[in-house]
Parts: sequence; structure tokens; C-alpha cells
Amino acid sequence: MTATYRVMVVDDHSLFAESLVIALRATGVAAQCVVPRDEMSAGRLVKEVRQAHPDLVLLDLALGCGVEGTALVSSLTGFGVAVVLVTGSGDRSRHGEALAAGAIGVIHKSMPFATIVETVSRIRAGLPVMSRETRAELVSTHRDAVSSQHDVRQRFQQITRREAEVLGMLMAGKQVSDIARIRVVSESTVRTQVKSILAKLQVSSQLSAVGLAHEVGWQPPTTHGHGEARRRPHSSLDLRAG
Repeated sequence: MTATYRVMVVDDHSLFAESLVIALRATGVAAQCVVPRDEMSAGRLVKEVRQAHPDLVLLDLALGCGVEGTALVSSLTGFGVAVVLVTGSGDRSRHGEALAAGAIGVIHKSMPFATIVETVSRIRAGLPVMSRETRAELVSTHRDAVSSQHDVRQRFQQITRREAEVLGMLMAGKQVSDIARIRVVSESTVRTQVKSILAKLQVSSQLSAVGLAHEVGWQPPTTHGHGEARRRPHSSLDLRAG
């Protein structure tokens, strides 16, 4: 007698998740889904999935509860579960991140349910769902992106606290004249600081500097009073998930 094959769909889009479960059950797979709730933490989500003892998890990338699917991959694969990313995102770097963490494949949500079901059948039969070349290419894309982002973060570390304050104001939409007035300095002083910021970040415009800051999740120092900075690092970098 063939053992029951259990599949868990983890997706914040309930209609997609439930429809996929129905399609899988029609092929004899014991499928169920978890639709993350707003208050669910990554730990709670992993625990709920583990309690179902699935053989395979079809995992969305953006789970809508503040948790990125890539953050769950290693925890799920760590107890012997196969993980396939099923996502609407075309971000190849994030796909590579999931694969590097242990996922065995990536499927785009635009694919027909029949294709996803066929992929599950291949996994169940022990067949590969992605060529080694494609997998290696995606993982390499992720590693290149990480390396590039590290280089950019290093540039932000060169910015002084006062320059960080100026950049923060540029990010808030302030003009040079506004910044000069707020900080009680001359416009020429602010322009000199802006020029230094651009040089250190290796960009040619204020818009590019602001865009780069958003890209790597850089956060300016919190200020109060007459522009005095609170006691915190002048260039805090928070990585985005994905």
C-alpha cells in the first residue's frame, strides 16, 4: 500500500492556497494549507507547519505577516521537509536565497495549477524539479547581490553623523535651503556636506543617494531639539528580507 504523501501549502492568499489544496487532493495527495495571520511570528508559523508532519511544503515568499518565506526555509528543511518556493515574485536574488537555504525548487504563481501539481508528483517520485545549472545560476545571483549590498553598506559607514543627518533630511524630502534653516547653518555648508555624501556613496545626484539608502534599508539618526542626534549609530542598516 502506497504511503500517504502530505503536502502543506503556506500562503497568505487564502483563495490561492485553498484552490491549490483542492487540486492536489484530486491527485490523491493529503494536502492542507496554513494561511498566516497578522500576529503570527516566524517561530509560530514553523511550529504550526511541523505539527502537520508534511513531506513537502509549498512556501510563498511574501507571507503578509511580516515574515519572509526565505526566513523559514532552513528551519523547515532542518527537520527533513522538502521545500519548494511558490511565489509571484520575479526577484531572482530572493529565489537564489531560498535555494541556498535549502529549498529544492522555485515555481512562479503564474504557472497553471497543473504544472504545480506535476512538480509535486515529480518530487514525490524522487525526480529533480530544477536543473543544476539553473539552481547554480540563481544561487550565484543571490551571492553576487549580497556581495554588492555589502559593498554599498560599507560606503554608508564612511558617512559622518552630521552627513547622516543631512541625508536623512534629503530622504524626508527636504531641500538644501530647508536643511540649512533647520540646522542653522549656511546653504554652502549643506551643499559641501551633500557633495561629500555623494562622493562617499559613489553616486552623482541627491536622488540617487536617497534611492541607494532605501535600497539597502539605511536608517538616518533620530534627531530632536535643534538637530542634535540621539545616542545611536549615525548609519544604521536594516536588511530587507527579499
